[in-house]
Amino acid sequence: MDRLFDLLPSFLRTPLAFAVVLGVLVFIHELGHYLAARWRGVYVEAFSIGFGKTLLSRTDKHGCEWRLCLLPLGGYVKLHGHEQPEDVTEEVRAAWRPGETFNGKPVLSRAIVVAAGPIANFVLAAVLFAALFVAVGRPVTQPIAADVVAGGPAAQAGIMAGDRITSVAGNPIAVFEDIQAIVSHNAGVALPITVERDGQSLQLTVTPQANGSTALVGIRGGKVAYEHVSLIAALPEGVAQTWHVGVQTLEGVWQMISGSRGTGELGGPLRIAQLSGQVAQLGVASLVTFIAVLSVNLGLLNLFPIPILDGGHLVFFLLEALRGKPLPPQAQEYGLRAGFALLASLFVFATWNDLSHLGLFGWLAHLTG
Repeated sequence: MDRLFDLLPSFLRTPLAFAVVLGVLVFIHELGHYLAARWRGVYVEAFSIGFGKTLLSRTDKHGCEWRLCLLPLGGYVKLHGHEQPEDVTEEVRAAWRPGETFNGKPVLSRAIVVAAGPIANFVLAAVLFAALFVAVGRPVTQPIAADVVAGGPAAQAGIMAGDRITSVAGNPIAVFEDIQAIVSHNAGVALPITVERDGQSLQLTVTPQANGSTALVGIRGGKVAYEHVSLIAALPEGVAQTWHVGVQTLEGVWQMISGSRGTGELGGPLRIAQLSGQVAQLGVASLVTFIAVLSVNLGLLNLFPIPILDGGHLVFFLLEALRGKPLPPQAQEYGLRAGFALLASLFVFATWNDLSHLGLFGWLAHLTG
């Protein structure tokens, strides 16, 4: 991949990588909706990658038009009869196929179709992680202190760079993440720790320091090793890695909401495009990992209970199932408007962060003196 990118003009590398990353994520997400709709007997009128003018199109034997459009910033599946009957004219209703409209299906079928998009993203991530584990190996950060923060709890305890941590509070340590899992919940607690240094075992005591909702000892992770994973074990490992990335993502979101973590890390399409170009130059494995992580994030984002997102529609369906009838049209309309306003605000904020990271505002400040 890095050699391929070296052959391309520099101005094409980032857009091409971004198109590949976003195209894969959007296609799989919408494919989930499409396959679920076909399964539940809903006629799919169109499957589009991108928006705006249609560049390429083909109609399959089921009558679905597959489109590739000019603006590759998303996609959609157009479901037959997605509108409420009272929102369309009699002529439109007369053209609906009996038994194949989305809104004519039971609430469970509609929920399955909507949930299938995020689920497809999680499946993609698990498959990509599994493929990487078979082809390259599962990355494992060895429990070695690559760097010790001066004046931090670890430095005060006598831990030095190059030390291998073998146990913390009596718990054996196999990977660096084991250390993080223990110390993060023990702020202010003196923990016995065993390290190996120059072939000798040393017994030390470290007291993790509170840092917002977690705790730190001031050690940065060491060398990454790759462990071989068999084909049989790869898929469960891929599922576990997908779960791990999802949990970390939700923890990060909660820390931003609670104020224990800054929102400067929140990025949008510009940041994804920038990172896509950088990661693609590192090789195929790095790009596939990046796509898998983003796929988890996209799946989680779409499940947030925000009207206009898949998660918001699932909330509507849940309330419909509990009430025995759909929410009033006015309530749904207000919810969709609020959801759109929230997403628009998040998009503007993320774009502001992206432009700040790209140095636009610093450049403007320098330009204006």
